[in-house]
Amino acid sequence: MAREAEETGMVTGSKVKKQRKKKVKENKTRIVHANILYDHAKGEENPNRHYANNKIKTTKYTLLSFLPKNLFEQFHRFANVYFVFIALLNFVPVVNAFQPELALAPVVFILSVTAIKDLWEDYRRHRSDKEINHMDCLVYSRLERRYVERYWKEVRVGDFIRLRCNEILPADVLLLSSSDPDRLCHIETATLDGETNLKQRQVVRSFFDLDCDFDPSKYNSIIECEKPNNDLNRFRGYIIHRNGRRDGLYKENLLLRGCTIRNTEEAVGIVIYAGHETKAMLNNNGPRYKRSKLERQMNVDVFWCVIILLVMCLFAAVGHGLWMFQYGDKRPVFDVLSPEGTDLSPILSAIYLFLTMIIVFQVLIPISLFVSIEIVKICQVYFIHQDMDLYDEETDSHLQCRALNITEDLGQMQYIFSDKTGTLTENKMVFRRCTVAGVEYSHDANARRLAMYQEMDSEEEECMSHGGTLTRRDSVTSHQSARVVLRSQSTKSHRRTGSRAEAKRASILSKHTAFSSPMEKDITPDPQLLDKVNECSSQLDFMRFHSQPMSQLPSDLSDIIDFFIALTICNTVVVSSPNQPRQKVNNALSDRSSLTSLCSSSSSLITNRSSNRGCSSVLSSPSAESTLTKLDEERPARGLEHAFSPVPPNYEGKTWAAEEGELRYEAESPDEAALVYAARAYKCSLVGRLPDQVTVELPHLGKLSFELLHTLGFDSTRKRMSVVVRHPLTDQITVYTKGADSVIMDLIKPPSTGKKLHRKHSFIVYRTQNYLNLYAADGLRTLCIAKKILTKEEYACWLQRHLEAETAIQGREELLFESALRLETNLQLLGATGIEDRLQDGVPETIASLRKAGLQIWVLTGDKQETAINIAYACKLLEPEEEILTLNADSQEACALLLEESLHYIQAKFLCTSTDQAAKTFHMHRLGLVIDGRTLAYALDKNLEDKFLAVARSCRSVLCCRSTPLQKSMVVKLVRNKLKVMTLAIGDGANDVSMIQVADVGVGISGQEGMQAVMASDFALPRFQYLQKLLLVHGHWCYSRLANMILYFFYKNMFVALIFWYQFYCGFSGSAMIDQWYLIFFNLMFSAFPQLITGTLDKDVSAETLQQLPQLYMNGQNSEEYKPYMFWMNMIDAFYQSLVCFFLPYFAYADSDVDLFTWGTPITTLALFTILLHLGIETKTWVRNLMGSVIALFFTVALCYNASCPTCYSPSNPYWTMQRLLQDPLFYMLCVITPLAALLPRYAGVVVLMSEHANSFPERVRMFCIMSYICY
Repeated sequence: MAREAEETGMVTGSKVKKQRKKKVKENKTRIVHANILYDHAKGEENPNRHYANNKIKTTKYTLLSFLPKNLFEQFHRFANVYFVFIALLNFVPVVNAFQPELALAPVVFILSVTAIKDLWEDYRRHRSDKEINHMDCLVYSRLERRYVERYWKEVRVGDFIRLRCNEILPADVLLLSSSDPDRLCHIETATLDGETNLKQRQVVRSFFDLDCDFDPSKYNSIIECEKPNNDLNRFRGYIIHRNGRRDGLYKENLLLRGCTIRNTEEAVGIVIYAGHETKAMLNNNGPRYKRSKLERQMNVDVFWCVIILLVMCLFAAVGHGLWMFQYGDKRPVFDVLSPEGTDLSPILSAIYLFLTMIIVFQVLIPISLFVSIEIVKICQVYFIHQDMDLYDEETDSHLQCRALNITEDLGQMQYIFSDKTGTLTENKMVFRRCTVAGVEYSHDANARRLAMYQEMDSEEEECMSHGGTLTRRDSVTSHQSARVVLRSQSTKSHRRTGSRAEAKRASILSKHTAFSSPMEKDITPDPQLLDKVNECSSQLDFMRFHSQPMSQLPSDLSDIIDFFIALTICNTVVVSSPNQPRQKVNNALSDRSSLTSLCSSSSSLITNRSSNRGCSSVLSSPSAESTLTKLDEERPARGLEHAFSPVPPNYEGKTWAAEEGELRYEAESPDEAALVYAARAYKCSLVGRLPDQVTVELPHLGKLSFELLHTLGFDSTRKRMSVVVRHPLTDQITVYTKGADSVIMDLIKPPSTGKKLHRKHSFIVYRTQNYLNLYAADGLRTLCIAKKILTKEEYACWLQRHLEAETAIQGREELLFESALRLETNLQLLGATGIEDRLQDGVPETIASLRKAGLQIWVLTGDKQETAINIAYACKLLEPEEEILTLNADSQEACALLLEESLHYIQAKFLCTSTDQAAKTFHMHRLGLVIDGRTLAYALDKNLEDKFLAVARSCRSVLCCRSTPLQKSMVVKLVRNKLKVMTLAIGDGANDVSMIQVADVGVGISGQEGMQAVMASDFALPRFQYLQKLLLVHGHWCYSRLANMILYFFYKNMFVALIFWYQFYCGFSGSAMIDQWYLIFFNLMFSAFPQLITGTLDKDVSAETLQQLPQLYMNGQNSEEYKPYMFWMNMIDAFYQSLVCFFLPYFAYADSDVDLFTWGTPITTLALFTILLHLGIETKTWVRNLMGSVIALFFTVALCYNASCPTCYSPSNPYWTMQRLLQDPLFYMLCVITPLAALLPRYAGVVVLMSEHANSFPERVRMFCIMSYICY
């Protein structure tokens, strides 16, 4: 049989091979065969040979490719090409100015430093890769007929892998078998995206009904699936069996590399994607690189330096030509002849001199500036990471810097765009109150419990000296997509996935359950509602005892029991028992078949976590024939007593009472967890969830098993989710729906029979809507609960059309979306819930501080308008004394009219005379703007965006409600491009990714909505309140340091002007009075090293002062440290200082017998003293002994060099030059007088500027700054 299977596989493989040749151009799918069929075949005959192996390599270089590849990358920077060109030009004899080998030294040094840094980073990647590639896993061997241990790097596409509990997946694997009795496999994706909630994956339907363990040797199917891609939420394909049957493959059948097996003892799968083709590796983009605003300004000034260089060289060339021309036919004795020994014409001499002067003046272009900026930025990022004030002990999370080259942009932000849920709020959903059947239950005891938690938090903050208590206010958001859970953890590149460190971290995370803090779990029930639940349960118990139908239960009590059943089962919560993997039970299927007559319809629409996708994906597809056939089967009539199962199925021998204390809920969103815990508080507990049934426990009644027919997952378009179950009490097919009130209330239909029922229903809807408005005003997150009863014929009709939609090839998502809409109509309202989402600590204070710093804060949220406004007041985004402009329009014409009226109102109120003037003004008024999503869509139209921007600019606060992810990014892009301002976007969810990527700086909150925002961000913070110190302190410091360092580098490089002045005395011949060793290393070593220190450690103001006086941040917003005129002022000042440093020694040594270098060395020394003292004036925080160390280094090098080089450059030589100067009193007098004379204008200018700048601040601020500066 095995031989026949092998031959069949070979034939099939050859056929597929021919087909693949025809489809090479299409390149849409991949076909995977089992490798065991080709164990004895040659490598060329294995159809999987073209796929990537599982060995990962994240390094960029090899031993042979490092040098050429690294140089090639470095030469992508134009400055490096320029410097190499200048160094090579020096090898041309007719134009060279220095020794060619010596001229190469600076370039080689710069390239070497960068190369060593790149080599070290690549070596670290190599070590990480080696650790991952040599991890062990179990791979099936046909020769040994068992699973054998192999390294991860030896795994190939088509291999069968056995996975055990707590084991990390080595590749993307299609699940074919599981020890779980329901053919499920629980995985944890903490090492992939930081989420700690368990997720269910399901065995491929073809292998679902196996009565024995999976045997890889009997596998003879072929898998056809999509090409490798980076979409973690999508997988499509088919498995083709030998008999021609095809079964669909979906995301729920795929286990991704880097995930960890949990609560499942054993699973078997076949590798679909390996190595760099896995979804995790395709998502590993690494750090992001941007160009900062300061760097763009610097590039303009570099261009001006090039112009200055060319002008100086051209001036020298013209001067040399004129100087040569004045001799006529009489050539000077020191004239340089051509290579042929003939005289050069003045014009040709001028051209050669032009090239020579480019070599001499090359340091005018700051060669060391670029590498110095990189070094300083790396050091700045290091110190930011070491700031313990940005560390969150609760989540063990640090700030992360993912973009290494825009740290200075943090000090120049002008607009902040923030999400609300999870960013301003904690995203800890706590059940607060509810209304059922038009009756409201306030849960006052539960409110007091939450107040106690607040007091405990405040006392803890006082004990830890974190400042005063923070008044917490209710906060709100509308129900958005069921989002994935994330315990805040540091983001790590996937190249670390699978390492021991990641495995340990995953193990630690698995011990915790998301959304399960005591504040969220321990809900105090409302006494009135609890009495009704007990009354309802008692009556049901009585009816069960007397075999009475449930229809005799009063409608108000029936609504209550349905309400809590909906809270319990209308979700995707996984019930798990930690450290107890479930075992496979061979008779599980037969036991289950006795309980159900309708097949398990697992074709559920699962939660779509990506908020910008409008429809849900398909879990799996049973055959339509089998489902409809079982619908036609007659179910035996059964009494109420049969609805209760004292021992739930599939858990033979287990006692639920013993396990119940160990059960934990793994929810995909905090909303679901809050509602399940609320139901549990009323003794309506979720105790088990299987693919085809949900088991709940009711008071006095025991366990109820609901047959789960379908799950229609939540998505951002429908804004609701539904479950279709067969009710065990009534045997009716029931649809339970929960979702946002804005959509559920429109789907409610009053009963068609009876005026009394119609009036009662209308009254319930009216009362519920009033309570919903009250909840929103209190800042609660509102959800509506409804149900619908279907006849068997209605459900069969819907199911048939739904299965057609599932099997459609074209437009499957749209058809599934329409199918869900057909089911969720004509609902019966059960009640509504209010869930509290508390503000994060320090949010109001942070917003107030950022506002004082001149930052404009806009909140873009998907929440309903009323609750968003309430949160805006709670976090001090809106103030009570502010006027609120509310823009709600139903059409574009209405929106245009509203914008026009708002502009006229602002003009009349604040004395603006015209629309154009209003559009140009930068004044912020005491106005707040609130706009909903529909109106925002109209306002973002090309014809209205300018008016919208004019209105929004005039307002102090802007709140955009019900906004989509696309609208968020459009708003950010509009403000950034139209106003030409620096923007920062901050959020924590997948729906914030687009605006984070569009903004100049994107900040992700490593909160509870997944890692998508963090992975797309430039910086990641554990909490919103840390944004204050990141911007006001570190942003201010980074900008101030780099701005001053860049200006200093331009200034000090004008040192070459000393040589320019000397050209007037040497016939513009390109000669230099400064030793070429000093000339080459002056900028590279002596004057650059001090600025590296100050650029990393300088602090103009202390951190405490910057936080207490946020107004100081405006210095960076207005680019006060680096304005265009400052560059020219520095150039002019450098020219003046070069004149002083040149001519004072010139006149001092005039008519003396000193040689050229004896006169040039004092000039070099005086220039170094002047530059260092200039740095001392500009530096705000003196680094102890820095200046003295540099001066000592210079003299040490000079003395050693002059003592060891007697005949270096004959006939002139620097031997003993510095030693003689140190014996000359004139040299000491020049060292005192020259720097003072050179720096006198600079010092006077600094004093004047500081006086004017200080006068611009209030007296209180000035005194505070002076005292802080003195103490600092």
